[in-house]
Formats: sequence, C-alpha cells, structure tokens
Amino acid sequence: MDIEAVEKVYRRYAQRYDFYFGALFEPGRRAVIEQMNCQPGERILEVGVGTGLSLPLYPRDVHITGIDVSDEMLARARARAENDGLRHIAALHKMNAEQMRFADDTFDKVVAMYVASVVPHPARLVDEMRRVCKPDGELYIVNHFRHSNPVIGGVERLIAPLSRLLGFHPDFSLEDFLEDTRLEVIERMPVNLFDYWTLLRAGNNKGSLQQEAALLATA
Repeated sequence: MDIEAVEKVYRRYAQRYDFYFGALFEPGRRAVIEQMNCQPGERILEVGVGTGLSLPLYPRDVHITGIDVSDEMLARARARAENDGLRHIAALHKMNAEQMRFADDTFDKVVAMYVASVVPHPARLVDEMRRVCKPDGELYIVNHFRHSNPVIGGVERLIAPLSRLLGFHPDFSLEDFLEDTRLEVIERMPVNLFDYWTLLRAGNNKGSLQQEAALLATA
C-alpha cells in the first residue's frame, strides 16, 4: 500500500470508523495508555490518532499531540476534542508518519495504535518514532500480527492480496517487524478480543543504533 491508498481507505472508513472499531479496539487503547504510565507534564505523541477515540483516555495533566494522514479522520478527532473539552490536546496535525515534521527528541513517549500494519514502510515509521522521542523515552505499539495458529494464519495469508481494499496487511509478521525495526522490546502482551492483538513496549534504542552505525562507517 502507498499513502494515497491509505488515505482513500480511511476516507471511506471515517464516517463509520467509531461504529466498526470503537468497542472492538477499546481494551487495547486502555491497556496501552495504562502501560504508558504517563507522568504530569509529559509530552506524548500519538501516531495515527484517527477519529481520536483514545484522546479522552489520557490523563488531563499531560500534553497530547496527534497526527494522521486522513483529513476526514482528523476532522472527527478535532470535533471530539472540542465537544468533550479535552484541553490536554496540544495539537492535531495532518502528517505522514514516515516523514514527521517534528524536531528530534521532542516527545517523552510515542505511541502508535493499529498503525504498523497500515503504513507502507513500517521500519520508517519506527525510525521516525525513535527520532522524535527523547533518548530516555519509550515507544508503544498496539497492532495485529499474523496469527501463530496455522489455520487462522492461512486465512490471513489468503486475504492478504486485499490489503489495499482493507486498509491494512492481515498477514503482518511480528518476527519480520521486529527484525526490520530492531525494536528493543521491554514488554509484550496480548490485548483485545481473543488476545488477537499485541501490545509492545520498547525502549528508545536510537543511541545504540547510531553508535553501531558510526562504528560500521569507520570499520
């Protein structure tokens, strides 16, 4: 999938997104925000904020910035923030998650809920999450990954050619994702209905990756 395909799909989803995915994904949203253990004054970036279903769940003493590639989804997120009086929402921007316009080391924590299997290049997404996160910050990802059950996994592979229509990759491999992104996973736990989705908590290891790249360059 490319960005244009993603925008097209979520333009179609926007009006009914909360109906289809609100209650279904709510346990995962609550679980990741609980795991984030947000502290007063922290700056949090939510990548792929969508219609803003997670925004009311954050503590009111942090500063939330959200980005999304879909104008239609963002319009609903902005309406939610205004209608619910969510003053802890610092900004909601239209932005490509693989090319963020934020400076390095801007946020204390960065979270991507149900985004990794949507973007065209997941490794670029994680690289950008690392870049804009402070060196001692943490990254959080909630996503569906290809099921270990051979029957379910087979069905996911079977419908994989429909990715552009569905708006995500149903056969998204956790093993490949971790290898490609080199995430430093601290904790992993199942979430949502039937534990079908996975929550990853990772340290921001950009410092060690930069040192490794520098050593390789001088070798």
